[in-house]
Amino acid sequence: QVQLVVSGGGLVLAGDSLRLSCAASGRTFSSYNMGWFRQAPGKEREFVAFISRSSSTTYYGDSVKGRFTISRDNAKNTIYLQMNSLKVEDTAVYYCAASNAFGVNVAQYMYWGQGTQVTVSS
Repeated sequence: QVQLVVSGGGLVLAGDSLRLSCAASGRTFSSYNMGWFRQAPGKEREFVAFISRSSSTTYYGDSVKGRFTISRDNAKNTIYLQMNSLKVEDTAVYYCAASNAFGVNVAQYMYWGQGTQVTVSS
């Protein structure tokens, strides 16, 4: 079992940067692949970024590629999402999640954080 706590959301202006954190409890954090997802009002939950257990593999959704960076620190049981050049369309609730798979699908993730609101204003 892994419990995930997300922090770092807020209200920013378009073009600003923001860093989200996801802290995990449990000694087995390093055994999980991790992902970030987001969900805007009225829309389905969308894949944002993935990082493998050892950080050797990362990939991103097309809408954030080149602007967002996922990273993890297994010693701190934490993953991060650095978001640069934010756009109004990045506004959503952001979630972190843990998986045993290499995946971009919600169904592949077993444990979810509570989500944090990111609002980008023009």
